[in-house]
Amino acid sequence: MIYDHILVRYGELTLKGGNRKTFVSQLRSNVKRALMPLKGYEVKANRDRMYIQLTPEADIEEMMTRISKVFGVHSISPVLKLEKSMEAVYDHARLFAQDYAAGDSFKIEVKRSDKTFEYETFAIQRMVGGEVLKSNESLHVDVRQPDHEIKVEVRLDAIYMYDRIVPAIGGLPVGTGGKTLLMLSGGIDSPVAGMEVMRRGVTIEAIHFHSPPFTSEKAKEKVIELTRIMAERVGSIRLHIVPFTEVQKQIHKVVHERYTMTSTRRMMLRIADKVVHQIGADAIVNGENLGQVASQTLKSMYAINAVTNTPILRPLLSLDKEEIVKKAKDIGTFETSIQPYEDCCTIFTPKNPVTEPQFEKVLQYESGFDFEEMIDRAVANIETMVIDKNYQLHQDEQNAWDDDLF
Repeated sequence: MIYDHILVRYGELTLKGGNRKTFVSQLRSNVKRALMPLKGYEVKANRDRMYIQLTPEADIEEMMTRISKVFGVHSISPVLKLEKSMEAVYDHARLFAQDYAAGDSFKIEVKRSDKTFEYETFAIQRMVGGEVLKSNESLHVDVRQPDHEIKVEVRLDAIYMYDRIVPAIGGLPVGTGGKTLLMLSGGIDSPVAGMEVMRRGVTIEAIHFHSPPFTSEKAKEKVIELTRIMAERVGSIRLHIVPFTEVQKQIHKVVHERYTMTSTRRMMLRIADKVVHQIGADAIVNGENLGQVASQTLKSMYAINAVTNTPILRPLLSLDKEEIVKKAKDIGTFETSIQPYEDCCTIFTPKNPVTEPQFEKVLQYESGFDFEEMIDRAVANIETMVIDKNYQLHQDEQNAWDDDLF
């Protein structure tokens, strides 16, 4: 079957009121970006749906794969746009059915938004079904659980036909929900958290804390790859890599061992808070999951959050670990996340971290040193990279990183 359009359904966007135009416009831009640099198409969007008009050179399967990953797209279908005549519908219904296996069942599903069309919905169903049965007597009708559904939409401009619906990622178009800063550790959870907020239309930049020589450059490379995978959905993501060695060493000099994890998280959040204001973001996102580790109990979160008034978004807070792992596998980050290159938090984890830190003690330990100058120095020396889906390490970067390991 040679299709001439891809139908893009909006899903949740249809619930928007007077500002739907803004959401549709952003989605159209995001779809066009996802399809670059493919050829052979034109994107046309209206209030209710989007059509990708195709030419013979279009790679329809590649296009559908890309569009299905765009946040804000509910589902897609390859469709045929026909003149408004029953003869055209009959001809193409027979073409659909000729690819069905002997003994298969089918159903004709009709939507008739053009009420001026000469035949009513049930009449179209009966007429088209009859033509299909005439052309292929091995098929039979099953209106409850058919093997195939041939869908006919009678609209004002044309008749559209298709028999395939591909689910997409859903959500809202990225760029409609503000900007956040994702604390990207390199583990399983934080990339999933980033994807979850992007699914709600939020733009992200990422921040990673790097502590050489305690953490290897392979750990940094892993975070870059995780950012690249996330960028496949949105075009590009800015990654801020913080030199954290000096701060982390000082924490271990002045803070009691059981409290070092709490203070480490607090210093990270102080740095992230400064970056949030620099980039004009509205919130910080992390992959915290309630009760998963010592720093993710309610008392730990209270002690850590006290260093900032910036909202902290935790989209994974109440999920089971199995649910998070499944999401990581679905989005393609799991295999990279489990690579055995540890970040600065796991390298310096104390044997017996406090799970319910006393806030007064945290302040007491940290009062032994003024961290502000170190924090400002770390922020001033941040390395910022723009990562897109095609990003690759240059050979000289790779060689330099490998040399640092020995």
